[in-house]
Amino acid sequence: MRSRLRLGALALAAVLIAGCADHFGPGLVQLAAGRGWEPLPIRNWVVNDGISPKAIVYCTPQDCQRPGVAALLTFEGREATDMARTLALDPARLAREFSKRPKAKQAGKPKSTTTVSRFRQDGADGILVEIRARDGGRLAATAILYARRGDALTMAIAVTDEAQAAKDFARATWASR
Repeated sequence: MRSRLRLGALALAAVLIAGCADHFGPGLVQLAAGRGWEPLPIRNWVVNDGISPKAIVYCTPQDCQRPGVAALLTFEGREATDMARTLALDPARLAREFSKRPKAKQAGKPKSTTTVSRFRQDGADGILVEIRARDGGRLAATAILYARRGDALTMAIAVTDEAQAAKDFARATWASR
């Protein structure tokens, strides 16, 4: 279960490494290249059976006032069931997994706080995870919109440094599905 919970963070990191692939995804209509959002290669990107990326885009600080990463993923079969259960029943556990420090750094007091809240958009359930430095400084926000249809779970994920922007990017990703 722990590996599935870390999937979201690892998936986005793995995609950044996939830059040498020869096929870029279709992008997202509402997060368009004309506004600085660039698609990442997804043709040969496989994380796990039952999970497929539909589009993944990013915007750098040079191109966007609010840089970030957004992804539209589809989970099928058992992966869809497991992910839907985790999102519906225990999103706080998912947030804790995202914010865990490497074992080598766990000796001291945590230097961040994590909050989880829910929201809804166009018939989809949403989760907002905010990880803030204890000193009140930096923030990492992940917004997830998801809905199940039949045997598939569709998920829009957005990561940036401001909570409202993460929700806005997730909504734009969801609308582009």
